[in-house]
Amino acid sequence: MIWLDDNGITAESVLDTNSKHVVGEYEALLASASDEFEFADFDENTVATTFYTSGTTGNPKGVFFTHRQLVLHSLTLVATFAMMPEGQGVSFNDVYMPATPMFHVHAWGMPYTSTMCGLKQVYPGRYIPELMVNLIKQEGVTFTHGVPTVLQMLLQQAEVSDTHFDGLKMTIGGSKLTEGLAKAGMARGIKCVTGYGMSETAPLLCTTDVIDTSLSEDEQISQRCKTGKPVLMVDVQLWSDNNELVPADGESTGELVVRTPWLTQSYFKNEDKGNELWQGGYLHTGDIAKMDADGTVQITDRLKDVIKSGGEWISSLELETILSLHPSVADIAVIGVEDEQWGERPLALVVKKATHAETEAEEIRALAEQAVERGLLPSYGVPKQFKFLDELPKTSVGKHDKKVMRTMFG
Repeated sequence: MIWLDDNGITAESVLDTNSKHVVGEYEALLASASDEFEFADFDENTVATTFYTSGTTGNPKGVFFTHRQLVLHSLTLVATFAMMPEGQGVSFNDVYMPATPMFHVHAWGMPYTSTMCGLKQVYPGRYIPELMVNLIKQEGVTFTHGVPTVLQMLLQQAEVSDTHFDGLKMTIGGSKLTEGLAKAGMARGIKCVTGYGMSETAPLLCTTDVIDTSLSEDEQISQRCKTGKPVLMVDVQLWSDNNELVPADGESTGELVVRTPWLTQSYFKNEDKGNELWQGGYLHTGDIAKMDADGTVQITDRLKDVIKSGGEWISSLELETILSLHPSVADIAVIGVEDEQWGERPLALVVKKATHAETEAEEIRALAEQAVERGLLPSYGVPKQFKFLDELPKTSVGKHDKKVMRTMFG
């Protein structure tokens, strides 16, 4: 075991005496090494990394990527962010800090890209809200990324410390960026956009298109919360249950399937699941989506999360987006629970803000009823059941764990 300690404090108190450790600054460790080291030549298709999926829809599965795939993914990230306008993309002047664990899909590949571009990088260690907010302000961090839970943590800490982030750019992925959360972020100076991908895809597949600043704030927020357009070298299609092409008309839905040079080719020691993943020559994401004629994708739900009620499908993600706009909602998840008459009905699991402890379920449900009146939600999609919780179950990377929620409440 190698112990890297950035503050010079000995690690002997937490490691047994037989453990090996290096004490000192990372820069000092680099300075003590030879700058003449040469890596041995190897095949670019050699596997470089292996890790496991977070297991939100089943058991964790091992995925793996080659050196070539990681380089291609990194180059695509560079090109994607470089082509965005000022204030939305990433440039050489940006200061990068990941708010995603390094073990979670290579911290979304951004440490590779940031090193490739020579950006200043700030690594927070443990994800402690007060520490992260202080680092963002002290080090001038301008770009970060993480799951919605991390953004909620930052906003809660910012409210306590009365901090404004002055245009911090943040890509949100792992779970849906709801309009309520995006609006709260913008109020604190955080420009949120959506990044879409999964462990099997290294991860980036889509990101928010260029924001039209002539739009109203609500229209901009809606745009920021869309899954976005495929990045360079990504081929996406919508397929039916029979693996037939679904039209990109902005209305029809199907499973999102993808091809690009940096996708895992199978699952580690699980060839059967790997074959399922790659049916028909495309990687099956397990996400239901619709796509506009211009290529803009909108994920409507996970195949395993969609609520089947009376023969109709109810999107848990659409419900979460609508209900998140209530000012009392700090966090929300919607799951399907068994119902004798309808098969399944939606259950809304809500974490209220401390400042809105007296809010009743009927007040939040009213938003869904208003959405029905505006034609944004079918009447059978309005949830009648609400549960208020102190915290929602989450995975090790902070994503909503609906598998656990269904076990607890389904």
